[in-house]
Amino acid sequence: MALQKTISPVDGSVYVERELAGASVVEATLDRAVKAQRAWRDVPVGQRAAICRLFCDAFEAKREDIALELTWQMGRPVRYSGNEVRGTLERARHMIDIAPEALADVDAGPKEGFLRFVRREPLGVVFTVAAWNYPYLIAVNSVVPAIMAGNAVVLKHSAQTPLCAERFAEAFRVAGLPDGVFQVLHLSHEDAERVVKDSRIAFVAFTGSVAGGHAIQHALAGRFIGAGLELGGCDPAYVRHDANLAHAVENLVDGAFFNSGQSCCGIQRIYVHEKLYEAFVEGAVALTRQYVLGNPTGEPVTLGPVVRTSAAEQVRKQIADSITAGARPALDESSFAESRRGTPYLAPQLLLDAHHGTSVMREEIFGPVAGILKVHGDEEAIRLMNDSRFGLTAAVWTEDADAALAIGDRIETGTWFMNRCDYLDPALAWVGVKDSGRGCTLSRVGYEHLTRPKSFHLRTRT
Repeated sequence: MALQKTISPVDGSVYVERELAGASVVEATLDRAVKAQRAWRDVPVGQRAAICRLFCDAFEAKREDIALELTWQMGRPVRYSGNEVRGTLERARHMIDIAPEALADVDAGPKEGFLRFVRREPLGVVFTVAAWNYPYLIAVNSVVPAIMAGNAVVLKHSAQTPLCAERFAEAFRVAGLPDGVFQVLHLSHEDAERVVKDSRIAFVAFTGSVAGGHAIQHALAGRFIGAGLELGGCDPAYVRHDANLAHAVENLVDGAFFNSGQSCCGIQRIYVHEKLYEAFVEGAVALTRQYVLGNPTGEPVTLGPVVRTSAAEQVRKQIADSITAGARPALDESSFAESRRGTPYLAPQLLLDAHHGTSVMREEIFGPVAGILKVHGDEEAIRLMNDSRFGLTAAVWTEDADAALAIGDRIETGTWFMNRCDYLDPALAWVGVKDSGRGCTLSRVGYEHLTRPKSFHLRTRT
C-alpha cells in the first residue's frame, strides 16, 4: 500500500495521509465515470444547475472548517483563507447562472426549407489536475463548468491539498449529484500520466509548472483531445507618471506578497516611471516592513510560510542570484524574526534596479519577492513588459483610461488590468499566452473548451 503524506508548512507535521489509488481503483473509477456521463449528458441544464447550486450551499456550510484546513495544508494565514471559499462560490455560481445561455443552441439563421443550428455537446470525462496554491479556486474553474456542460469529472489534486478534493466530493454528494459524475483520485505522478493517456479521458485541465505542461502535452501526443494548461507567470506592472501613488503602492505590494507570493498571477516585475520612482520605492518598502511573518493559524499574522522548506531555499537562491547579477535588496531578512533558513518561513524582499538579466525579472519566483525598475516612459515600459517568456496577466496604474487601453493593446498577456491586479473576474476569460499556457476557463468562452460543436443541417422541405 503506497501512502501519500501531506507535510504541513505550519509546523512540519504530517497533517494528512491518503492511500494512493491502485490500478484496480483507477479502472473502476474511469469505468464509472464513463457510464455516469452517458446518463448525465441527457439531464436538462436546469436540473444540472439545481444540483450544482446545492453543491455551492453544501460547500458554503462548511466554510469555517474548509478555511482552517486550507491554512494547515498550504500555509496561508487563517485571516485570509475564508476569502478562497467566497471566491470559489463566486466563480461557481457565476458559471452556473450563465450556463443556460452559454450552452444553448446557436441558430445559424433562416434559410427556406432548412433548419440549421450548432449544438454544444459535452466532451465526456474531464480529468482535472489541480495545484495547491489556490486549491479550490483552481479546481472550480474547470470542475463546475465541466459538470454543468454535461461532462463527468475526475479530480486529481495536489499531494499538498488532498482534503480540498475530498471537500468537493462531499459537497457534491450532499447535493445529490449522481454517483460517478464527480470522483476523486489520489495518484502518483506516474499514475496520473497513465490516466492522461487513457482513452476514456476526453479532456485534461492542468494547472502547474511549465515543465508539467510539457509533460501533459507529451502524454497526449498520440491522442486528438484537448488540454487546458495554466502554467504560471512572471507578471509585470507599470506605474505610469500619472498614477495615484498611494493606491499603486498599496495594491502592488499586496499583489506581490499575498499568499506569500505563491500566485501564478502575482506581481513580480514592477516598472515605475522615473517621476514617481523614489516615492514609490519608499512607500513600498515602508508597507512591506509592516507585514507580520509567522504561524498562519494566529490572527495577527499577515504573511505565512511558503509551501515547504525546499521551496524557501529555492527562492533564497533566486534572490541571491539576482543580487549577484546587480539587483539591490531593499530589506534585511533578519528584520523579520521568524524568517529562518531550514524552515519554510521566508521574509519578503524587494529587489531594486533589477535589470532583465536577473532571475527576478526572468524566472517565475514562487515566493514573496518582486523586482522594481525605473523607466522613462510608456515605450520603455511596454518593451520591458513584453520581454518575458510568460504572459498571464499585466497591469498599469494610471488615471488615463485611454492610455491604459492603448498600452494594453500592445502587451502580450492573457488579462490586462488598470489600477488593480491579481484577480480573476469569472465573467472574463482566464487565459495565458506564451509559456503561461493555452486554453481558457471561466466566462462564456470557457464553456467552448469543455464542449464540442455539432452542426445540425436539416432539410425540412423536399
